[in-house]
Amino acid sequence: MSGLPGGGEDTVTHVMAGFGAALLPDLDRCLPPRTLLVVEEPDVIAARDLDRRAAAHPCVARVVRAPIHDEHDLSAVLSAVARPPHVRAVLPGVEYGVSAAAHLAAHWGLPGAGTGAARVLRDKALLREACERAGVPQPRWQRAVRADDVRAFRDREGGSCVLKPANRQGSLGVQLLGPGDDPDAAWLHTVGADEPRLRARRPLPASFLVEELVDGPEISAECVVLDGRVLFRNLTGKAVRPGRHPVEMGHHVPAVVPPGVPERVAAAMDRLVAATGFRTGVLHAEWLLRDGRSPVLVECAGRVPGDCIHELIDLAHGGSLVADLLTVLSGSSDVPVRQPRRHVAIRFLNCPPGRVLAVDGVDEAEEPEGVVKVHIAVAPGAESATVADSHARAGYVLVTGEDAGRTAQLLDAAAGRVRFTVGPARDVPRGAERASV
Repeated sequence: MSGLPGGGEDTVTHVMAGFGAALLPDLDRCLPPRTLLVVEEPDVIAARDLDRRAAAHPCVARVVRAPIHDEHDLSAVLSAVARPPHVRAVLPGVEYGVSAAAHLAAHWGLPGAGTGAARVLRDKALLREACERAGVPQPRWQRAVRADDVRAFRDREGGSCVLKPANRQGSLGVQLLGPGDDPDAAWLHTVGADEPRLRARRPLPASFLVEELVDGPEISAECVVLDGRVLFRNLTGKAVRPGRHPVEMGHHVPAVVPPGVPERVAAAMDRLVAATGFRTGVLHAEWLLRDGRSPVLVECAGRVPGDCIHELIDLAHGGSLVADLLTVLSGSSDVPVRQPRRHVAIRFLNCPPGRVLAVDGVDEAEEPEGVVKVHIAVAPGAESATVADSHARAGYVLVTGEDAGRTAQLLDAAAGRVRFTVGPARDVPRGAERASV
C-alpha cells in the first residue's frame, strides 16, 4: 500500500478498481480531496508509474496493491483491501477492474454490477451463452482453442469470420479474416496479443472466439442502470478502420441512424441487461446494424466507455456520465433524463509507421471555433507502428457543432491540418515521408 500526503482510510468514501486515468479528472470534480482509494495490480503500478500519477489528482487518498486481475479467484483482493469505514461506492476504473469492483461492492454490501454479471461481461463466451438463452440478437459463434477451429468455422461461413480474445479490450487481437488469410498466422497473432503495461506479468487465463462477420455500420449504446432499470441512454456512431484490424477511428454523439433504430437498440439493451443480470452501474455495448437497421451484439462492457466517449456524451447531452455513475452507485435514482443538445465527434489520428520526425499543424487545428481538443500521443523520436489496436493510434481531434453535417466538416478540416513527418524506423531521417491524417 502506498499513501499520499493528507490521505487516510478515515477520509475514503469511494474505491476504484483499476487506475482509470480517463475518469480521474471527472472524479476530481465530483469528489472531495483524498476520498478515493485506488486498487491496482503491483506490476501495473510499477509499469505506469501510478504512485506519481495518482499524487497529481486531489481526489486520490491512497493506491493499494492487490491482484485484481485474478478474476477467477478474487479472495486475495477481498483480503488485501480493508473496508474503509465510510465507503459509499465501488466503481471499475478500467476494463480489467470490472470483476474486482463487483466483488468488493458485494463483499461490503454496496450497489454494483453483481458478481455474476461481472463474470459474464468479462468473458465474451459467457456473454454469448447468456445472450443465446435470452434471445439477444448476435452473430453465429463458437469457442476456439486452435487454428483449425478458425479454419473450419471460416469455411462453414463461406470464407470469412472474426477471430477475437474473450477477455481483452481496445480491439486487441481482433482480426477480420477472409478467404485468402492464413488461419495459423492469425491464430498466433491473436494468442500473442497483450498489453504488458496494463496487465499483470504473471500468466493469466485466456480464451478465444471465432464469429460470423456481420456486415453493417457500428454503433454503441451507453446506459446508466439502477437495480436492473435503465435510467439514461445514449447512442454513439462509430467509424472503424477498414481492413483486417477493425480498430475504432472515430465516434459521433448522437449517432445518426435510420428511424426505428433507437427503439430497436433500446429493446435489445433492456434484454441484454436482463440476460446478464446486471444490477447497477454503466453499460457500454457495441452493436452492428445488419442491413443498416437491425442491431446485432458485438460485445458489452460493464464500465464507463473509453475512447473519450463519456466526454462526448457530456458535451452533447450536458451533465456528467461519471457523476451519474456515482449517483446510482450510492443507491439513488436521481439521474436526469436528457436529450442531446448538440453534436460532438472525435477522430483518432493515424501516423504512418516509422520514426516520428515532426508533428505539425496542431496550433492551426485548434484554431477554429468548435474544436474542443487536439491531443497528440506521439512525439518526435518515437516509433509509430501500424494501427492494429487502439494503443497504436497517434492522437485525436475532438469537435462540436450544431448538426451532424457541420460537425463532420469541421472534424475533417481540423484533423487534416495535423501532419506527421516520419522516416525509416531506427534509421537516419533521410527520404522522410510527410503525411497528413
